[in-house]
Amino acid sequence: MNRTMVFDSPFLLGFEHTRLLAERAAKAAAESYPPYNVEDRGDGALRITLAVAGFTPQTLQVTLEDRQLTIAGRRDDGTKTDEAYLHRGIAARGFVRSFVLADGMEVSAAMLEHGLLHIDLIRPEPARLVRQIPIQTGG
Repeated sequence: MNRTMVFDSPFLLGFEHTRLLAERAAKAAAESYPPYNVEDRGDGALRITLAVAGFTPQTLQVTLEDRQLTIAGRRDDGTKTDEAYLHRGIAARGFVRSFVLADGMEVSAAMLEHGLLHIDLIRPEPARLVRQIPIQTGG
């Protein structure tokens, strides 16, 4: 992926990590399967719901690495070859879908229910730190 022009400015030094996050988010937005919803559950909590009909907990994998949440689904190779479909509208392919999470977001749960994979995210309230800064005198 090409570098974003904003991050090539000589006034923005040390923002490589932000550029990488923006590139990851752009790549994730280009994915279209499986369909998903993002729900605001209040108090900083979110729920991502993916339509994963036909998948089981054994064929799904949810991972979080460096603020990137990745959901992958693989289809079993033991599919029957003697099935004759008149119409096949249900996707029978594996997938990988990624989401870039903000600082402080945590995955609290993942649940598969009625063909929907729910992933709950929370943002715990950060501890308030007050630090006294000593004032030095010169000369």
